[in-house]
Amino acid sequence: MNQHEVDGDRPSQRTLVIVPTYNERDNLPLIAGRLHAARPDVHLLVVDDGSPDGTGELANELALADPDRVHVLHRTSKDGLGAAYLAGFAWGLGRGYTVLVEMDADGSHAPEELYRLLDAVDAGADLAIGSRYVEGGEVRNWPRHRKVLSRTANGYSRISLGVDVNDITAGFRAYRRAVLEKIDLAAVDSKGYCFQVDLTWRTISAGFVVAEVPITFIERELGKSKMSGSNIREAIVRIAQWGIRGRLDRARGVVR
Repeated sequence: MNQHEVDGDRPSQRTLVIVPTYNERDNLPLIAGRLHAARPDVHLLVVDDGSPDGTGELANELALADPDRVHVLHRTSKDGLGAAYLAGFAWGLGRGYTVLVEMDADGSHAPEELYRLLDAVDAGADLAIGSRYVEGGEVRNWPRHRKVLSRTANGYSRISLGVDVNDITAGFRAYRRAVLEKIDLAAVDSKGYCFQVDLTWRTISAGFVVAEVPITFIERELGKSKMSGSNIREAIVRIAQWGIRGRLDRARGVVR
């Protein structure tokens, strides 16, 4: 039994779900409603990157209707997924949240499965990853080339970095605040899905416990994917650099 169980003080009692948005006006009210139906106790932070379709204004309306649980952070430029999450982390840490969750706005991450991540954190994980590639995990409605790309990216990352994480690129994840306080977020400048690999790598390198829990990933039905060729190129180059640096550090006995 850990100290949280003794005290009755579960980390997930103060959870913030961070949802970055850019042109997600159709999806946002759906995901917000599902989230609070599934977990009425969690708070939602919408980080909008100046969506021209009015997503930010809609987020304001949701926050006005439920000011205790829904919050909005407006950013003036579309600066990538990583930058949006970093802004959300800073906002949440500054307001005392003990668990910070990453979740997509497009419905690909089911809020009904959030409990799996939070249960893993309450059980002792420092980072809980909602994994498509552990037993019980599943991907629905993806074309074959997307499945191949995802599997290849995860295999490449796992081998390059020498880590035992099946879905290191996954975007549905929950961090204890201690992780985000310790790793050097100011040094993170990854933009696309490489950001997920970056933070997982930093979490493991800092000695934290990472757990994977199965989720069902469902491809968006509304709107367009934000995946781009530049995201993929960034990931290939950066992951190779991190892997080489990690091996050199281990050879020299350096602990980051």
